[in-house]
Amino acid sequence: ISFYNAGAPMTAISNARLFLEIQKEYGSFSDYIWGFLPDKKPVVNIISDLKEVPARTELSDRISSAMKKYGFKFFGTTICYAHMQATGMVNDHIQGCLAK
Repeated sequence: ISFYNAGAPMTAISNARLFLEIQKEYGSFSDYIWGFLPDKKPVVNIISDLKEVPARTELSDRISSAMKKYGFKFFGTTICYAHMQATGMVNDHIQGCLAK
C-alpha cells in the first residue's frame, strides 16, 4: 500500500508560486507572516510541562485561514503552529530551559 499523494508535487509547485506572490506583494514572506504577531514580536508562552504545549492556537488558526484564502494547500493550523515554533514566532520552551 502506498500513501503517497500523487498531487503533492503539483501542490508544492503551486504553494511555491503563491509564496513568491506573497514575497512580491509584501516585500518578503517574513514580513507577511510576522505581520500577524502583535508588534511583530514572538509570542512567549509560560509552560511548565510539555503536556501544556498546544498543537494549535487561535493565531495559528488565523494564519492558516489566511494562507488557505491565498490558495495554499496542506497548511493547516497544526502545520502552521509547527512552522511558528520552528521559526521563532512562538517560544514554547518550558520554564527553566536554557533556550527560554
